[in-house]
Amino acid sequence: MTQKVLVVDDDAAILEVLEMRLSAMGFDVTATSDPRKALEATDAVRFDLALLDLRMEPTDGMRLMEAVHQRQPRLPVLIMTAHGTIQTAVEAVRRGAFDYLTKPFVRDELRSKIARTLATRRWARDRERLLTVGQALASSGVMTRVLDAVAQATVEATDADRCVVFQLEQSRLVPMASAGSPPPSWSKLEAAAKAAMDKGVPITAAREAENSEGGTIVAAPLVVQRGPAGALVIETAARLEPGEDDLELLALFSSQAAIAIRNTHDLERLKSGAVAALGRMATQVAHEVKNPLAGLRLYVRHLEQRLVKTGDDEARDLAVKIAVTVDHLASVVSEITAFGRPPELHRVRTALHPLLDECLELARARRPTDGVEIIRAYDTSCPEAHLDVRELKKAFLNLILNALEALEGAGRLTVATEYSAAAGTVTVTIEDTGPGMTEETLARAFDLFFTTKADGTGLGMSIARSVINLHAGELTVSSHVGNGTRVQVRLPLEPTIDPARVSDARA
Repeated sequence: MTQKVLVVDDDAAILEVLEMRLSAMGFDVTATSDPRKALEATDAVRFDLALLDLRMEPTDGMRLMEAVHQRQPRLPVLIMTAHGTIQTAVEAVRRGAFDYLTKPFVRDELRSKIARTLATRRWARDRERLLTVGQALASSGVMTRVLDAVAQATVEATDADRCVVFQLEQSRLVPMASAGSPPPSWSKLEAAAKAAMDKGVPITAAREAENSEGGTIVAAPLVVQRGPAGALVIETAARLEPGEDDLELLALFSSQAAIAIRNTHDLERLKSGAVAALGRMATQVAHEVKNPLAGLRLYVRHLEQRLVKTGDDEARDLAVKIAVTVDHLASVVSEITAFGRPPELHRVRTALHPLLDECLELARARRPTDGVEIIRAYDTSCPEAHLDVRELKKAFLNLILNALEALEGAGRLTVATEYSAAAGTVTVTIEDTGPGMTEETLARAFDLFFTTKADGTGLGMSIARSVINLHAGELTVSSHVGNGTRVQVRLPLEPTIDPARVSDARA
């Protein structure tokens, strides 16, 4: 693609010579003696290089350069000056110009300095893109964070208005990350993503004839081992025409996004195998511990009764503490057993709101709620659904208890439902105004045996998710430090068969 050069000089003869020589060198030249028109041009076109005369009226070259850089910060500028003002040209370089040219031009100086400027600009862009890609790959490894970093780096490197990373999930394109301003039309970006995935190479979507003022959309497929897994899409302003550099950048960043997706899938497969093995081992250990715990509980009860008869209150209190500890261990064994052997669902037509009310009452009996405001925001249009009441009760009770524990006796707990007739689903939202979670804690919320509680097992969230997965539903958690936590459970009203989800739940 032809590189664009802006030339501004108030000497008509020099302007004509420069336009002729630069055009002969293969550049697309915009030449003007009016600084105001030059600024209008930078608002309409993205240039690769600018040549500005130092001494002009009413605006000199340095002030014009500063105004140009406000519009196009990365645009390299060559200041043109006479021999008597070289010191001022050096000052211009210190203030942001790439280099200066002396008039009259020395043989081949114009060509050599332009070539060096463009080569250095390209090197700087390559260095910048490698740095941003390296930072993305060196991040935590959480796919959403890597995709966010890639989207942001793409916007900064290409000067695009916006960037969206789409991922293919169950034959549907889902926006996983974005940067820049919100898109005016998601459908156009999605259409470009589909086109790039179909062709398997970066594509540029032509501007619509009736919308010549609109920007240009460029999309690159995210290619994983089995084929396209999504697409990286940018949209530029009307004045910016994406060039070869932009297509190369997009291909580079899309490959990094694809690596993030592939690594996540590989990690999930590894974790699935590890979790299955750990579940089998945990079940066996729990089985071996269960009977001794039952005997220990019986002995402690007998000891407690004998101490009551002897009147030794201090020893009886110790026996009570031992009994409480044994009961806690028994509950841990029950959770491990439940996790290791996910049950078969026994669905019945169920009204969801009474089930949630019962979970709230059970949770209030276990945790103090005197200072907690409990809000029920139920969608009265929600019909009955085919659910396993016993298993869902365990899941919702766990989620509500987590919220109450986060509130520590003060704040607001909201339990809400929303029915979608079109999707045939109901979404349950459990939201608290507690301290929220850090990014690290949120990223590990579903990790086995990870807990921030002194007496927690680290199994509750995993069990809740496995129950939701068995119902072919979806459980998501969003949280920010200081802004509370929101848990959303989306459930289909009618049973659906999803072998992958069932396999995940059992793993």
